[in-house]
Amino acid sequence: MNSMHWEVPPKDLCSRFDPQQLSFKTTEELPQEEEVIGQERAVRAMDFGLHIHDRGYNIYVSGIPGTGKNTIIKSMIRRVAETLPSPDDWCYVYNFQDPDRPKALNLPAGKGREFQRDMERLITTLRDEFPKVFQSKEYEDQLRLLEEGFSKARESLTRDLEERAKEYGFEINSSRLGILVVPIIKGKPLQAEQLEALDPVLKAEIQRKEKILHEHIHNFVQQIRALRMEMDQKIEQINHRIADYTSEHSFESLREKYRMFPKVMEHIQAIQKDVLENFKDFLPVSESPIQIAGIEMEAPRKSMTRYAVNVVVDNGGVKGAPLVEEVNPTYNNLVGRIEKKSRFGTLYTDFTLIKAGSLLQANGGYLLVNILDVLRSPFSWDALKRVIKNQEVKIEDIGELYGLGASAGIKPEPIPIHLRIILVGNPLIYYLLQTYDEDFGKIFKVKVDFDVQQNRRDESPIQYARFIARLCRNEGLLHFDQNAVAAVLEQVSRWTSHQKKLSLRFSDLADLVREASHWARQDGKACVSSQHVRKAVEEKVYRSNLLEERIRELIAEGTLMVDVAGAVVGQINGLSVHDLGDFAFGRPSRITARVFLGQSGIVNIDREAKLSGKTHSKGVLILSGYLGGRYAQESPLSLSASLCFEQSYSEVEGDSASAAEIVALLSSLSDIPIRQGIAITGSINQRGELQAIGGVNEKIEGFYAVCKSLGLTREQGVIIPRQNIKHLMLKEEVIEAVSSGQFHIYAVSTVDEALEILTGYPGGELRPDGSYPEGTVNAAVQKRLREMSEKMHAMENENRRSLPSPVPDTSDESSES
Repeated sequence: MNSMHWEVPPKDLCSRFDPQQLSFKTTEELPQEEEVIGQERAVRAMDFGLHIHDRGYNIYVSGIPGTGKNTIIKSMIRRVAETLPSPDDWCYVYNFQDPDRPKALNLPAGKGREFQRDMERLITTLRDEFPKVFQSKEYEDQLRLLEEGFSKARESLTRDLEERAKEYGFEINSSRLGILVVPIIKGKPLQAEQLEALDPVLKAEIQRKEKILHEHIHNFVQQIRALRMEMDQKIEQINHRIADYTSEHSFESLREKYRMFPKVMEHIQAIQKDVLENFKDFLPVSESPIQIAGIEMEAPRKSMTRYAVNVVVDNGGVKGAPLVEEVNPTYNNLVGRIEKKSRFGTLYTDFTLIKAGSLLQANGGYLLVNILDVLRSPFSWDALKRVIKNQEVKIEDIGELYGLGASAGIKPEPIPIHLRIILVGNPLIYYLLQTYDEDFGKIFKVKVDFDVQQNRRDESPIQYARFIARLCRNEGLLHFDQNAVAAVLEQVSRWTSHQKKLSLRFSDLADLVREASHWARQDGKACVSSQHVRKAVEEKVYRSNLLEERIRELIAEGTLMVDVAGAVVGQINGLSVHDLGDFAFGRPSRITARVFLGQSGIVNIDREAKLSGKTHSKGVLILSGYLGGRYAQESPLSLSASLCFEQSYSEVEGDSASAAEIVALLSSLSDIPIRQGIAITGSINQRGELQAIGGVNEKIEGFYAVCKSLGLTREQGVIIPRQNIKHLMLKEEVIEAVSSGQFHIYAVSTVDEALEILTGYPGGELRPDGSYPEGTVNAAVQKRLREMSEKMHAMENENRRSLPSPVPDTSDESSES
């Protein structure tokens, strides 16, 4: 057997970077530049999303963590936001017509806080000025004149009434119960008993006169009341005139300042009207304490809350449009909330307790939020969609909104909104929302897709070198020399498992740079070299590969049975990858096949034990198609076979073992042993062609490590699909072992090529008569299948002969006779 033409040469086992192509000695020489590396598609889509202003063109940024998408999109948003005008401030104020529905006012950026201060100054001024005016001597003189006029008029009316009463023979007495009339006879008041004892005629006359007098008293009371009302009206006019005169200058200044804002002018007018109607609220309260539940407390001062301005959005310090990143997108944090306070055990609220959420804070700009956080927060996703569709934010109690038993409270006026929402998430959530949420595609029309890798280009090395230089400057790390940068680039390429690709997971790259700098400092060096990069990689592996070492120990001591020497019929070493999240490694697994008489076909023992995943089960079923197409063109297959991953007690997934399984099955059929020092990985199709698989580097390195621990024989190696050659980025140790002939890597295209390497016998080409050449694996398989088929037919014929002959039915003949 000559397998040399399938062996992969050492130069194809890894793609190297030539340090001499770098035009610097260390990254310290490189300029400080901000640039986006390898995300042209995402940048182009993001630029489109930021500059289109139609409704529904919100953005979904898709990509796995570590690609730098947050940094890139924030930088792009800031550049655009700086060119836009700062949006308005928003305030909530008291609604004098409907106190339960606070009004929303908008003012240019920075004016909201200024309006708030102006109102505070106004109230302070009125609290100072009103007491001075209404406690002044001039004001008291005017009141005294009114009181004197009222007193004179009352005295005159009283004298007239007394004279009229005297004419009728009565005396007028005033008391708390009102005006009393007492009859007078012979100059003396008549008592009730005396009145009853009078002559009936005289008594009737007194009563008649009393009735007439009561009419005069009624007129007197009406006149006094009219005088009092007139005086009160005059006092009210004086108060109104004084209050108006005292406050007019302050209100005129406000009207002049805010004349360009109609809603603000309307609110100022409402405040002035309320101030004039309630000017007494600005006067000092009684100094005497009041009793509440037996406790003396100072008399409360009248609240001025209704004149306050609640600035919920202040863009005074914002340059351009705002960029708000909401890291905890609960319903309240997104939409806003209405807080409550406690007074004597009772909760209350008002418009000053309205708090804006991030949607309002980002109004006129951009809101950045993680979609997974939104979906995890109850009610947040629906609230976000409702705001986008209605183009307004309505702050309301969440319990009241969803009927959760909250008591009715204030209902602030909705605020119109215009902003661009940027969701950040992984591709899976994007596809799920597109499929299951009918609104998603209508309101998030821009997809910004961040890639995880890019093609290697001529400018790639210097781009990555500039990234390293920028990171070193920003974080005070040691700079990298040429060899260190080349080593980093090789590792970045290895992360993609592709010789022509480079990883765009810059968080992992940054960690590698930090750790390499650490080991260089530990080594007392002023600059990072390639050995420090390799040290950083090795140390990170060492921190995570405990499980790998334990499995390798179990193999070395024979607990896990793996042969790496000799040849065995129906037994082969397959390769699998264990992904632990931060670390992945490959390991060999023994796969066995047994063939016996029967017609059950291929039985996947792992599937029967419910340990086989869907993809693995599919791979096993493909084997039946391959066997049927190759060996059952003239007669049906008559066999039973079992396949098993030995010592596997967890789910087996993936079809990368189907090449190993078909080789083990053909070995069992042909009775030709398989070299145990050669492992194989690859999936197959029904035509017997090997297909590319993942984790090729981990699988090769895992089998090499096992062979090394058990002893290298120079006959060991791994067979991979030819399509996987471009994915090889192997460790230096493995490449050196291949270069020295201690280990071998073969790349094949078909099952027949793999059979020749593993058995030493050619697979064999099908001849026109439907047979295979003698001395080939396929000929031995075909011969065994025919023998099994003949035995099965013979057994079936024997079974038929042993069955009793059926008794003929003569019932019809009897009836005819």
